[in-house]
Amino acid sequence: MKTLSPQELSNHALQTLLQTAIAPRPIALASTIDAEGNINLSPFSFFNLFSSNPPVVIFSPARRVRDNTTKHTLENVLQIPEVVIGIVNYKIVQQISLASTEYGKDVNEFQKAGLTMKDADLIRPKLIAECPVNLECKVLEIKHLGMKGGAGNLVICEIIKIHVQEEYLNAEGNLDQQKLDLVARLGGNWYSRNNADNLFEVPKPLVTKGIGFDLLPEAIKFSTVFTGNDLGMLANTENLPTGTFTTDTNVHREAQKLLSNMEVEKAWHILKID
Repeated sequence: MKTLSPQELSNHALQTLLQTAIAPRPIALASTIDAEGNINLSPFSFFNLFSSNPPVVIFSPARRVRDNTTKHTLENVLQIPEVVIGIVNYKIVQQISLASTEYGKDVNEFQKAGLTMKDADLIRPKLIAECPVNLECKVLEIKHLGMKGGAGNLVICEIIKIHVQEEYLNAEGNLDQQKLDLVARLGGNWYSRNNADNLFEVPKPLVTKGIGFDLLPEAIKFSTVFTGNDLGMLANTENLPTGTFTTDTNVHREAQKLLSNMEVEKAWHILKID
């Protein structure tokens, strides 16, 4: 295994490595305004949800690696501690990329990216009409992580109002993961798309108390067919079926097909000899 110390790498090389390895990352489309009324819109992939009660998200407009300058978004929230965060999906990903262009402070990226401004209910920055979800936020704190190029600035935000486009809801009135078609940031110019073709479900261990790898029968645990994912699904069963289990690789392959369709109980059934 190759080992690296962050101090050995240039800022650019370190950033490239980390952004490629720590991915996919959700994208916050941050709408802000400065004290003079200049509107700014910019995407950030150093972003996530950190609390639901209170509802808190954090994004980080890092200092530029290239020249150690700061971004208009950071300057704006220091002046006006409010932000609208739009959630980004595939339908608008090219427009979002355009909004990341380093235009002058007096340039409105809504206009450059062809996105529509709407008045927020509680804060001054504008909603992004095309985003499936908009979060009106007040900035609680800005934590500077350093003063060198690449240093982050954590903008800690409390969500005070949520706007959801109804076309992305399911019959129960909840956000539909497949309809959302969210995109996420990878390294370099790469993105990933979360649509029906690549979404999959993993049962949560908290629903049951799985038996774990250590209690899997040896005939299963040391199979030459099953992957770690296969064994993880089998180990997430709450009660190990009684009996003995086959070492037949052909049966293991059939069980693997069942596991690929989330049919864990059926897989266990055909693995039993008696």
